[in-house]
Amino acid sequence: MHIDNLKDKSLDNLFKGILALKTIEECYQFFDDLCTASEIIALKQRFQVATLIKQGKTYSEIEQITGTSSATISRVRRALEYGSNGYNTIIDRLK
Repeated sequence: MHIDNLKDKSLDNLFKGILALKTIEECYQFFDDLCTASEIIALKQRFQVATLIKQGKTYSEIEQITGTSSATISRVRRALEYGSNGYNTIIDRLK
């Protein structure tokens, strides 16, 4: 399912809430309330994989560094190449 199919006022409010966070500590608090530890780990791993792909790391290097499966690495690579440009936007802004 593409995120465009999920767009509504409730999702807009969630994203506005995330954009309103001002510190790393506020992010920790919000995501601790919002997500399970497993969900946070999955999000963290996907973002780390995207960063490593952009750095030119190989699948085996990424698997070693993150413990992520090759299927997840492949999914993230597809998102980097054909997705909505979200990973690229954030990674470029963090440079």
